[in-house]
Amino acid sequence: MSRISRRSLLGAAAMAPLIAQTNYRIIDPHVHVWKHDPQYPFAAGANVPARDATPQTLLDLMKANGVSRTVIIQVIHYRYDNSFLASVLKRYPGTFQGVCRVDPLDAAAPDHLSKLTEQGFHGVRISPAANASGDWFNGPLMPPLWKRCQDLKVPMTVLAPIQRMPGVGALLEKLPELTVVIDHMADCPVDQPAELEKLIALQRYPNVFVKISHTWSISKQPYPWLDAQEHVKRLYHSFGPRRLMWATDWPIVEDRSTYARALSVVRDEMSFLNADDRRWILSQTIERVWPFP
Repeated sequence: MSRISRRSLLGAAAMAPLIAQTNYRIIDPHVHVWKHDPQYPFAAGANVPARDATPQTLLDLMKANGVSRTVIIQVIHYRYDNSFLASVLKRYPGTFQGVCRVDPLDAAAPDHLSKLTEQGFHGVRISPAANASGDWFNGPLMPPLWKRCQDLKVPMTVLAPIQRMPGVGALLEKLPELTVVIDHMADCPVDQPAELEKLIALQRYPNVFVKISHTWSISKQPYPWLDAQEHVKRLYHSFGPRRLMWATDWPIVEDRSTYARALSVVRDEMSFLNADDRRWILSQTIERVWPFP
């Protein structure tokens, strides 16, 4: 286990009395796992991490922080080979759910998604860049993939910069029943608050949900990242707690902070949230999108 992970576990121990007070199960809807294993090779050309992020390390952190269930997002290191994550889901049924990746430039992507859904995945993630390399997001291959998500009744999870949010709205105009989850507040920079309106505009689509994660990433301040909390506050007033969800983005969070603080910033530091708001954001909103047994 890494030094930062140990620090996360120690910090969580200090929070144990607070964890015990909740009468709902906390669910983390955004983590990644990977392992250096020749049976599950990383994708050619991938930026391979030096360390592992194993399910067992994740389970230890979940236990220490009072997190009951987790949604694992297919990490880019494997690109569109979801077999390692499939093996993890099979090994830990009921504890994890999985969101797969498919190649957005492949016309067969909708059929690949159908097969992965049959294997137990619940949702797909796409990640268009802000520059021209991500312009496929506005191309002809997106409507069929989004329509297949709606038909399969699985969420479309979008990791995209704030500039891409109008494109999300355009795709949703013809797919009102599709559930869409926007990752990490679209990573809207804290020094460009007006840009957040591009995400807020999606509130008119009732099945759009937003992860209020990455406060630690976009902030220019130390914990509890009050400048980034201003984004969360605006999203809270626009979407309401029933369409917001926290997330750690473990182990990426350990580059800047800890698993424990990614939880405590929402549970303990966002003074504009009441107890019922926290119950939705930490638990019930997530269960609307990823129901667990």
